[in-house]
Amino acid sequence: MPKSINPSLYVQEAQEVENMEEFIPQHNFSDFAISDELKKNILAKGYNNPTPIQDEAIEPILLGKDVIGLANTGTGKTAAFLIPLINKVLLDRSQKVLIIVPTRELAVQIQDECRAFTRNMNVYSVLCIGGASLYKQAHALRAEHDIVIGTPGRIKDLDKQRHLKLQFYNNIVLDEVDRMMDMGFITDIKFLISRLPQLRQSLFFSATLPDDTRSLAHSFLRNPVTISVKSHETPQAVEQDVVRLNGRSKADVLIGLLSQKGFDKVLVFGRTKWGMNKLADFLDRKGFRVAAIHGNKNQNQRLRALEQFKNGHVHILIATDVASRGLDIDDVTHVINFDEPASYDDYIHRIGRTGRANKRGIALTFIN
Repeated sequence: MPKSINPSLYVQEAQEVENMEEFIPQHNFSDFAISDELKKNILAKGYNNPTPIQDEAIEPILLGKDVIGLANTGTGKTAAFLIPLINKVLLDRSQKVLIIVPTRELAVQIQDECRAFTRNMNVYSVLCIGGASLYKQAHALRAEHDIVIGTPGRIKDLDKQRHLKLQFYNNIVLDEVDRMMDMGFITDIKFLISRLPQLRQSLFFSATLPDDTRSLAHSFLRNPVTISVKSHETPQAVEQDVVRLNGRSKADVLIGLLSQKGFDKVLVFGRTKWGMNKLADFLDRKGFRVAAIHGNKNQNQRLRALEQFKNGHVHILIATDVASRGLDIDDVTHVINFDEPASYDDYIHRIGRTGRANKRGIALTFIN
């Protein structure tokens, strides 16, 4: 374990912030110059007041500016770019939008949110991700559509096979760019950017902006407005603690925790696919409602597990770090680090799955 992520040091020292300053937005959704039907769908989605990134980003995007948005996951970035771009399509049907994200799960979530915002508006989106039928996606792209949401590899495949004509997409969103860089998508991203029209609006969202990501941003954007709402690296609404094993079995300690009142919707993170599969089977035999998500699961299995966790059919989701970024799951009460994360960044992204949308959460890390 790198010393920068010694949980016995930084978790115990992390202070829960009891009196967080309440954010007061400068805008209401009703203030923005967007269609009444879109406003109605925003309200129907349960969005009453903009989050900080929405409050600051929607207006410049509506004005056609390129934007760099720096914000932690779970801050409402998706709506910050979807709302103004959907409105842009409504005003001008020659506008087409391409949204590129690092993971299939995040792409599915954006597609779900896009459909909610575009209800009864005749704005159509297509999901283009690996692990699903390329033929069906190619067929969908031949039909009328305004927005494409996908992962770099599949979008590149569809472009090379001429099912997706990137030169017609004059609005581009790169989301979770730091994660795409970590996953080795830099070459694919540069290829896709080279295929886009020069005259376009470009939006760039990332939790961090290291040198390589900054260099990509400056090659991709024109006179961007930079918006940063990253006030704290560690999620402020998450109470962090360690669980000392003192020679006890991790599995036994986990069962003891999960049996307690209040552990209603729990994400358990581990290091290996094999280990997490074994743990999920063990908990299932003990009578817990559990599902697992990791790289050995196919796309349908992963999406089914996520849906079961979201709708409460299972209350424990066992995951490797494939699930730690970008997932927007409501009301996760606890994140448990069954295995210590490999890096401080992984730790931050894991515990960021709880304490979202102005709710408190608890993160526990097992240590010997």
